[in-house]
Amino acid sequence: MHLKILKIRWIGAALALAAGLMSAAHAEPEQHEFVIPAFHTESGAVLPEARVVYGTYGKLSATGDNVVLLPSHYMADMHGYEWLIGPGKALDPNKLFLVMTELFGNGRSSSPSNSPEPFHGPRFPVMTIRDNVEAVHQMLTQQLHVTHLQAVIGFSMGAQQAFQWAVSYPDFMDRIAASSGTAKTYGHGIVRLESEITALTLDPAFKDGNYTEQPQKGIEAFGIVWTAWLYSQEWWRRELWRQDDPPGKSLAAVIEQYRKNFIPGADANNLILQMRTWEAHDVGTTPPFNGDTQAALRSIKARVLYMPSATDLYFPVADARYEAAFIRRCDLQIIPSLWGHPAGAGASPADLKFLNDHIARLMRTR
Repeated sequence: MHLKILKIRWIGAALALAAGLMSAAHAEPEQHEFVIPAFHTESGAVLPEARVVYGTYGKLSATGDNVVLLPSHYMADMHGYEWLIGPGKALDPNKLFLVMTELFGNGRSSSPSNSPEPFHGPRFPVMTIRDNVEAVHQMLTQQLHVTHLQAVIGFSMGAQQAFQWAVSYPDFMDRIAASSGTAKTYGHGIVRLESEITALTLDPAFKDGNYTEQPQKGIEAFGIVWTAWLYSQEWWRRELWRQDDPPGKSLAAVIEQYRKNFIPGADANNLILQMRTWEAHDVGTTPPFNGDTQAALRSIKARVLYMPSATDLYFPVADARYEAAFIRRCDLQIIPSLWGHPAGAGASPADLKFLNDHIARLMRTR
């Protein structure tokens, strides 16, 4: 899988359009926006308006029983699940109504970069995964009049949302699929995220988030720290990056590509906001579980397909095994991949087949 294509899957349509590599297998999703007045966040802040950008494929059936929710991953937009959608893939938009939502902080939904004072920039409140789930629940029920989902399917931070949906609204969906993501962010994951935040904010141009120009050196440092965790050690040893174009590209050129061009056009405060959302996630802090993550996992009623990557350094497979033991109807399927975290988004042809085959099987399961 070429690195350019991998980055398309990682951050969504922006790079796809820039590289001219958008899949032609199906039409573009329809873009929509849902506005929530006086949105109360878990932090206690009240946003005068919270905006949720989302896209849809297909048509809602007359009975409203063909809906699948695909919540976005880190800094992605509504194109982040192209690898699952289309005729012959796990999710056929000719049969299903697919709803792809964008996380707060991605720069399109309400974010530090696009919110007016008093919530602009570093003053934007930390949004939790539950804040995102609550906003989308309002969107589904109030704007689309959807009262039940066939499935919630998510990669990475999308997987975090899938688990939260199953805990917050246990009867709202029949099944969830979670790839490369856990129901709680554990200590080592928080340390990793803090290292990336530190790398970004040490740039003097950051100015405590009150910058007038993007802190480019800090963003580059963030990108290179992030990249160190992105793939497995064996991926680097085998030099699988050589599959990228042009042939013969050097390791130094690959590193420079990630340093300079990991998330083009990103806003530093947006990057940090979504990392804080990631750090804070724990289904156990959902009322009424009072921090008991095991009890929250036991409460899940939906059928769960849990697909960690065997070589993920962000969400280690051991964490997935630990959580799966507490979920009543859980099918733990480990992705046998060297592609680390992005294996959960189809980083190689084998990963794509694994994910599509297992999710298609899940969708057929009653």
